[in-house]
Amino acid sequence: MADKEEPLVQIGELAKQLGITTRTIRYYEEIGLMGLSQRVGTGARLYSQDDIRRLKFILKLKELGIGLKEMHELAEHFDQQNQLFDTQQHQFKTIAQRLLKILNLNIYKIDEKISKLSSLRKNIVDYRARILDTIKEQES
Repeated sequence: MADKEEPLVQIGELAKQLGITTRTIRYYEEIGLMGLSQRVGTGARLYSQDDIRRLKFILKLKELGIGLKEMHELAEHFDQQNQLFDTQQHQFKTIAQRLLKILNLNIYKIDEKISKLSSLRKNIVDYRARILDTIKEQES
């Protein structure tokens, strides 16, 4: 829970700050990636700075192409309390290795797309040159 001194942010304001919808935030709560938000008497959702950091982390993982299953694993391991540091360190290493594999795959896919786009660009440039040559020949 948030400290009494800590400013809490309503869901609409948080969504606006992060450039996402309130539905996205509620979805991450529903599937268990975020803890349940605090509520005021009117039922409005309020988020602590810890909640905001967690949501930003989730959004970064999503941006990196990390799937919901992996996000759940990360959340599960980091939320477990009363574990020995050695256990957490081993779990973090395992997750980090899986994360590296995912990132490497993303890099490979990006490199493939760049290669295909470069080939397409070359084909378009060649096609344009042929069209220009044809136009020049007909003008002569």
